[in-house]
Amino acid sequence: MKKILIILLVFFGLLSCKNNTSEKKNAKVNISEKVQEVTSVKTYNYNQLKPLLEKDDNKTYVINFWATWCAPCVKELPYFEKINEDYKDKNVEVILVSLDFPKQVDKKLIPFINKKNLQSEVILLDDTNENVWINAIDESWSGAIPATLIYNKENRKFYEQSFDYEGLERELKSFINL
Repeated sequence: MKKILIILLVFFGLLSCKNNTSEKKNAKVNISEKVQEVTSVKTYNYNQLKPLLEKDDNKTYVINFWATWCAPCVKELPYFEKINEDYKDKNVEVILVSLDFPKQVDKKLIPFINKKNLQSEVILLDDTNENVWINAIDESWSGAIPATLIYNKENRKFYEQSFDYEGLERELKSFINL
C-alpha cells in the first residue's frame, strides 16, 4: 500500500511540475509579447530636439526631462501620463525626454516604457554637450532632474522640481486658461 501511495505522490508531483513549467513558458511568452509593444525610441541630439521646445502653434507642450535611474522622476511619471490622457483633447501634448544612457536603451529604457505602459511620446536625448543644451533649455537649470518645461506660443515656464498631480495640473491650467 505504501508503494502505491509513493508512486501516486511521485506521479502527481511530476504532473504538477509539468503544468507549472507549461505555465512558466506561457508567462514568458506573454512578457516577451508585451516588451514588443515598443521596440525603439527616437534618439535626438539637442539640435534635433530644439524644434520641439519652440513650437509656435495652438498647442500647449509639457516636456518632462527624466531618467529610469531617477527615483523622483519615476515617481512622478504617472502624473504626466494622467495629464496626457486627461488633456489630449484640449490641445496639450506631453513629451517625455529621457536622459538615460544611450547604451542602456534596449536593456533599461524600452523595457521600462513597456512595463509602465507609457503612452506619452518618449524621446532619448543623446548629446554629450550638456553645458550647451542645459543652458539653452533654461538658463536657471542646474541640470538636475526631474525638470519640466511647459510652454505655448504665449507663455513659457521651466520647473526644476518634482510634481504631484495636483501641482502639475495647476501649472498646466495656468497655460490653458481652463
